[in-house]
Amino acid sequence: MKDATKCLHAGYTPKNAEPRVVPIVQSTTYVYDNTEEVAAVFDDPTKSLIYSRFANPTVMAVEDKIAQLEGGVGAMCTSSGQAATLLSILNICEAGDSFISTTEIYGGTVNLFSFTLKKMGIECIFIDKNASDEEISKAFKPNTKAVFGETIANPALSVLDIERFAKLAHAHHVPLIVDNTFATPVLCKPIEYGADIVIHSTSKYMDGHALQVGGVIVDSGNFDWTKGNFPSITEPDESYHGLCYTESYGKAAYIIKARMQLMRDFGVYPAAHSAFLLNLGLETLAVRMKQYCKNAMTVARYLEKNQKVERITYPGLESDENYGLAQKYLKGASGVISFVVKGGREAAMKFMDSLELASNEVHVADIRTCVLHPASETHRQLTDEQLVAAGIESGMIRLSVGLEDIDDILADLEKGFGSLD
Repeated sequence: MKDATKCLHAGYTPKNAEPRVVPIVQSTTYVYDNTEEVAAVFDDPTKSLIYSRFANPTVMAVEDKIAQLEGGVGAMCTSSGQAATLLSILNICEAGDSFISTTEIYGGTVNLFSFTLKKMGIECIFIDKNASDEEISKAFKPNTKAVFGETIANPALSVLDIERFAKLAHAHHVPLIVDNTFATPVLCKPIEYGADIVIHSTSKYMDGHALQVGGVIVDSGNFDWTKGNFPSITEPDESYHGLCYTESYGKAAYIIKARMQLMRDFGVYPAAHSAFLLNLGLETLAVRMKQYCKNAMTVARYLEKNQKVERITYPGLESDENYGLAQKYLKGASGVISFVVKGGREAAMKFMDSLELASNEVHVADIRTCVLHPASETHRQLTDEQLVAAGIESGMIRLSVGLEDIDDILADLEKGFGSLD
């Protein structure tokens, strides 16, 4: 391969010429010196770059940064958070397998697990995260390959007892997959509490500016795949000349298989420019998360005292049932609040329509304050029973507190509640 591309792949920069920002390598293709080099890379894509459907230098730089933030051995970016969720499961499950998930997760993930994966012959067994260890253990089957949960559930805002679920998963020789989108590694590092795989919708706090959709999978490198029933990782892969991932790549077997096999076939890799924008968000993530938490706590205390609020859920409040878990796992309760307006669906929608500063949008974790009505918007595909299981009521509003001046945010909320007089 040409020297310039070798330098980019190795992360090399000339002395005294290190760029201040990640360079955008806007290329689909990488040139080699001879056919033997190309053949060798197709035998083992980890040796160098093949094509930007597998890997790109700009994206790789961001993947490395996120892996370091989470404390993993490697990461793989995807074109969306949903793609990251999908591939995290498909990397170890196939038709005839099952996995376990808590019920309090993002509505789009519920749909993915309940319908799309079901059509592919993969069963999702939903469990109540507050069920006893004995009850949860009964949900495991001989074909169960993973346990899934969210650090801070969207939009229920319950906090996952990561250590507990890690122990339950490991007792049955399967990995724990944790969606850490709302917490980010600034507030929680699930791997430190026993999680094996961490995923994110990078579209949220990591990006922070609502600029581009993306996702990422991080491999802790801690799970021993040889002690479970994972033939697709521990046995020869016919699509790669009989290569065995655990033998060839050790602790990075899971994430390399995801790239070499699933990214090759699904092609849900982000563009270089998307990774460049994501990196800009990552560079301010720590300071932004601190301010999100500060603003949200002020808003939560305001809502807690408001007579027109039936109930508020924010794990940073001492009155919240998840306060204890939040204190254990989180360095801040993030910027998202769920609260139920008295009067149900109609009152909630009237309140939202009266806001001026806050945007009514299908997004969350932006620098701008935004609101959403889950029952009629993001989670409208769920049945009434599924809504209840996900912790969603008709009058529930998901409020994503932004980085505007706190007095302006509170004044806008006052206007919304004033419409309910």
